[in-house]
Amino acid sequence: MRSFFLALFVVATLHAADTPKAPLMAGAATSNITPDLGGEVVGGFLPYPCTNIHDELHARCLVLDDGKTKLALVVCDLLGLHRSVCVAARELIEKETGIPAAHVVISGTHTHSAVNALGGPVRGYFSDLELTDYQKFVVRRIADGVRRALYLLRPAEIAFGTVAVPEHVHIRRWFLQEGKMPPNPFGKIDKVKMNPGAGNPALVEPAGEPDPVVSFIALREPGGRLISLYSAYSLHYVGGVNGADISADYYGIYCEALKRLQSGGNDDPPFVAMMANGTSGDANNINFRNPQPRKKPYEQMRYVAEDVAAKVNTALASVTWQKSAPLAARYRELDIAWRKIDPELIAWAKETEAKTPRIQGKADLPLAYAGRIQRLAQASPATKSPVQILRIGDICIGTTPTETFAETGVEFRKRSPFAKSFMVELANGYYGYMPTPRHFELGGYETWPGTNNLEPQASVKMMDALLEMAAEVK
Repeated sequence: MRSFFLALFVVATLHAADTPKAPLMAGAATSNITPDLGGEVVGGFLPYPCTNIHDELHARCLVLDDGKTKLALVVCDLLGLHRSVCVAARELIEKETGIPAAHVVISGTHTHSAVNALGGPVRGYFSDLELTDYQKFVVRRIADGVRRALYLLRPAEIAFGTVAVPEHVHIRRWFLQEGKMPPNPFGKIDKVKMNPGAGNPALVEPAGEPDPVVSFIALREPGGRLISLYSAYSLHYVGGVNGADISADYYGIYCEALKRLQSGGNDDPPFVAMMANGTSGDANNINFRNPQPRKKPYEQMRYVAEDVAAKVNTALASVTWQKSAPLAARYRELDIAWRKIDPELIAWAKETEAKTPRIQGKADLPLAYAGRIQRLAQASPATKSPVQILRIGDICIGTTPTETFAETGVEFRKRSPFAKSFMVELANGYYGYMPTPRHFELGGYETWPGTNNLEPQASVKMMDALLEMAAEVK
């Protein structure tokens, strides 16, 4: 009898090994990355301790498997993640799951109501960094989320869709009437101003065009309910929290709103919605031409999130589902130079630090930039700027580790060898704003040294690398 059961077990095992997997498998899960109370909220020039958790922060994770290749996509409710956090998380994922580090993309949403995952209390310009306790916690939770998503792998169908939602995205860099441009912190006059004030009578025209397109990849059980939906929208963030709250901003509210719209969204295992940041370095939610009345805390966030979720959900009804999607990835770390700081600017920074009084609890822009400039001048030798391409069937995702301008995302969509293409910013690291060369000529907040940390040709070099890698996986 014992030998009979042993033989039966061997036959069953061989049969399972011979049973082909579905052409595509998908699994999704979330990991809570909410910090302790008292951690310093980043997003402004003067961090402050959080006193309340309005809504939990998460690492939202999606794993795909075509039988030969696995990919993992992770979106974290954070302002951004230092390269070292992403390196550690990707290495841990490879060690624990076998998914190659180069096949894992980890991005931040850019909520301004999260604590610091970028580094120590003073901003430094280093590609390699010793992790803080919170960063180590985030690394562990990201890896846990990917492992849980891997455990939930099941046969899947895939679809791609887009929907234009222009009413929530507006360019924030403006030309002003002659003589109306205020001096920047360095005593110079820029050609454009960031956030010039809603309803400002000196407005002339915006210095660019926003990207209004929400791109999304949907996964469902064959003919059944949704497993996950990975989306990207080029909206910087919404803001409008209450006091010193922690919040995932509209990104988290969108995910929950989309989940509520799904039949069986809370069934086991639950549907996981994901909202990555597209290319929003020069766009936000403020309509400068037609200012809106001030709203209550979280009111605008909910309005934007629920509206975008409803439009994406409607677009889902017209997508075409496919049963397979060959997977591939490419990852490079580029030798892009840090922003060069000339001796004149160093002299200005030292003079500013010497003569500016420090006032407790008050941010002083020139003083803040004086410190940033001197630290940037002593940046680590190499940026190791990470760029990545993911191929998911006939869909292509390109990533940058910066706050990338909308026109760069539109350019990638037009030039990519894949008709279904989009970009995700703040991925695998954080290197500040990345204006295009045209915008460097215009100046403004996003081009100031210490806000922009990379050379003026960075956007060109990243685009060239992304297009080359996209051609490789095509």
